[in-house]
Amino acid sequence: MPKIVDFLFDCGAPNAYLVHKALPGFSSQTDIIFNYVPVLLGGIFKATGNLPPMMRYKETPAKMAYENLEFQRFKEAHNITNFQFNPNFPINSITTMRAAVAAQNAGQLMPFVDAAMAAFWEQGKNMGDADIIAEVLNDAGLDAEALLSATQDQAVKDQLAANTQKAIDRGTFGVPTFFVGGIDANDSDSDIFWGKERLGQVVAAALED
Repeated sequence: MPKIVDFLFDCGAPNAYLVHKALPGFSSQTDIIFNYVPVLLGGIFKATGNLPPMMRYKETPAKMAYENLEFQRFKEAHNITNFQFNPNFPINSITTMRAAVAAQNAGQLMPFVDAAMAAFWEQGKNMGDADIIAEVLNDAGLDAEALLSATQDQAVKDQLAANTQKAIDRGTFGVPTFFVGGIDANDSDSDIFWGKERLGQVVAAALED
């Protein structure tokens, strides 16, 4: 039976983009199913007191330099060539991530993620602007009007909030975070991993069973 790995992501996180680009290579070599779970990174940071690396390491330049080195190494290892840092960063991703929930409910999550991730981290678009989000989604062949309208539905708002709170309750403090066995499994049946550098460990843990 394929092993389920929940991948907690926010399109506004550059490391989540790198994982998204790397996962097809892992999936093609195993029977692991990576299940994308939309969460709000800003909400996770607020609840846990965590900060983005550029703020967390501002008093330790050598650590920030090493973080950038690992970022570059990951890109090279997985042949990720289109990344560019978004000049609008940091961007409030709440509308994008509510739209991700709406797209998931409509069975369109992966086309949505492909388009949103590219807009954030290849095209440098300001994905905090609803008009730009609409343009990106329409260009990807998605129904931007329907998805953006759904971001105002209380059920969609509640679903993103619930995903985020569940992640926090299970020990998440940033993204990308992975739960081998699924976030809804009991603690004894689900292992947490954080960071793109843990992908090898994630795969090894998923293949143990």
